[in-house]
Amino acid sequence: MEVAISAIAGDLINRLMSFLMKKYTESICTHDKTKRLQELLIRVRVVVEEADGRCITNPTMLTQLNMLAKSMYRGYYMLDMIKYESSDDEEVRRLSTVSVTLKRSCTVLGNTGGPAADNELEIVLKNLESAISNMNEFLVLLLGCERVCRRPYDSYLYADNFMFGRHAEKQQVINILLQNHGHQSCPLVLPIIGGCRVGKKALVSHVCGDERIRSYFSSVLYINGDSIQGIEDAMFCKVRTLIVVEFFTDMDEEDWVKFYSTASQMTAAGSKVIIISRIEKLARFGTVKAIHLNSLSQEEYSYLFKMLAFGSIDERHHPKMAAVANDLAVVLGGSLITANVIADLLRSNLNLQFWLRILRRFGGMVKNNLSKYGEHPKDIIEKEQPIDITRFASSCPSRLRLMPPRVERRNDADPNKNRPSMLFRDLIAGCKAIPDGDFELVTWESRIPPYTKYVQSVAAFADDTKNGPATFTRKRPFSC
Repeated sequence: MEVAISAIAGDLINRLMSFLMKKYTESICTHDKTKRLQELLIRVRVVVEEADGRCITNPTMLTQLNMLAKSMYRGYYMLDMIKYESSDDEEVRRLSTVSVTLKRSCTVLGNTGGPAADNELEIVLKNLESAISNMNEFLVLLLGCERVCRRPYDSYLYADNFMFGRHAEKQQVINILLQNHGHQSCPLVLPIIGGCRVGKKALVSHVCGDERIRSYFSSVLYINGDSIQGIEDAMFCKVRTLIVVEFFTDMDEEDWVKFYSTASQMTAAGSKVIIISRIEKLARFGTVKAIHLNSLSQEEYSYLFKMLAFGSIDERHHPKMAAVANDLAVVLGGSLITANVIADLLRSNLNLQFWLRILRRFGGMVKNNLSKYGEHPKDIIEKEQPIDITRFASSCPSRLRLMPPRVERRNDADPNKNRPSMLFRDLIAGCKAIPDGDFELVTWESRIPPYTKYVQSVAAFADDTKNGPATFTRKRPFSC
């Protein structure tokens, strides 16, 4: 009996030792891979930042730069998952599950441990090593590219107007606009097509602000595509003009031909037309291949959000808040405007409990909409449908629905100017009382000309549950 017990005990000890050795080996291996990942990211980041300051005219080089940047963002995202997955703060660990349950995370976030995560790390490493091994020719050609003059004000514009991760697209647009077609009378037409609020106008704004574009074109003319039928000859100047037309609906073929003919006759040779729209069909009016803008990937969005949230502060000194920022980047669903608003709010209060409170409030609102409508609020708003923001006003006996945003400028006539208003950041933070009844929510306002702002109407409803399921009925003004 003693021999059997001794054999069993010996076997258990051997298995335990093997398990511990395996875990120790895996830990050492992961540490080595993480260190290798950090080294590769530094090398790739140096090249991407250097390329960002060069005037690249070769389209293949721009494609390679885009691939390098995506590999870099993927690498940083993987590094974050490794660094912040094992937070020792109980509330951070509890709330970090929000991003997973919202089903907005990418593969890496869902595999924060075990063989799958290790396999993902291996894939990221191989992609970075492959990108670096093919960088020699790129670097040689990059040294021959002219440097772009940058002023401090330009750098500020990049952050304020969400010009992030669009260097390749910006340079591509500039290259097309600067093409010299001799004395060709018909303007070149470049369509820029992209989804809702992915940065189409911001991209064109920065292109128009580029010194080379300002020197090449004597005039820049902005036109609303919905009123293109009423365009008069007097609007055009007999100089080289860049015409930017934004379409919100599809355009009739005859109306376009009439407009294009007028633009050809009333502008000087070398003039160009940019079409901005969400509608893919409008690409048919282009004389060159359309440029398509997609939403930022989760890796790019997370990188941008943390950059905005921490500002000049090193996130490595605040690992718990960095973990919260990672989850917030997932909860926000890729909205650039919301990222800027919330990041500005977080940056002004570097306190872990405050950051957790924002994550809890916003995460609750997103889960509420997912439960009711089966979609993330960002996707609902993009379909021009209202979302439920009652979770932002838990102390009020009312339901609140947020309408899709509209763009206003400082001098525009406001039909709702008599309505009470509130800043979006104050609503999220819960630091101010919500106005009685319906009110206007100022989501975001530019601090630079032309001082555009996004405004959304909030409708208040009473929740009538007396006769069956809850229904929305108009309510009387209330006090929170």
